[in-house]
Amino acid sequence: MNTLYNKIFDAGCIKFGEFTLKSGILSPVYCDFRGLISHPALLKEIGEALAARAKEIGCDRVAGIPYAGLPLGVAASLAGDIPMIYPRKEAKDYGTKKLIEGAYSQGDRVLVIDDIITDGASKIEAITPLREAGLVITDVLIILDREQGGDRILAKSGYRLHSLGKLSEVLDALVAAGKVEPEMRAKVTEFIAANQFA
Repeated sequence: MNTLYNKIFDAGCIKFGEFTLKSGILSPVYCDFRGLISHPALLKEIGEALAARAKEIGCDRVAGIPYAGLPLGVAASLAGDIPMIYPRKEAKDYGTKKLIEGAYSQGDRVLVIDDIITDGASKIEAITPLREAGLVITDVLIILDREQGGDRILAKSGYRLHSLGKLSEVLDALVAAGKVEPEMRAKVTEFIAANQFA
């Protein structure tokens, strides 16, 4: 996994500095996987890793969460030959007015895929229309766990979190590769410990 962490960093998906998160908190690290669409070889590699985990977890379909999770869902779907669906952020006000795109049947086991987790709120929000449609969701798969308690928040709602890696592991790999100073790792570790959810 260390090689993959380095590739993710080199692609600009993990940045260090000072960033305001969606929650309004100021963070020394920012993880943004939306740019993976410009790195097809890396997106393919991540799709293969996600597909392998999806097969271990077991599912009838994967569901990418808009927007960052959509290309990840497609990559995993193609790599593992697993059908994909996705919940819309808003229902169309024309045509079929669907809230979920793709073919599915009530009772299908769906594995939700996204890029990262902080507090888990966006995952639970995206799962709601899927459950309302009669789909069975017990697991969420992401690339990176920021280790701020998102797993505990999901667990309270009855979902298990799976990740390809944890932020602490990425930090260790980047320090070992000489790409991040130990002082920055310490700063990020301190920030994560002080900003826990749940």
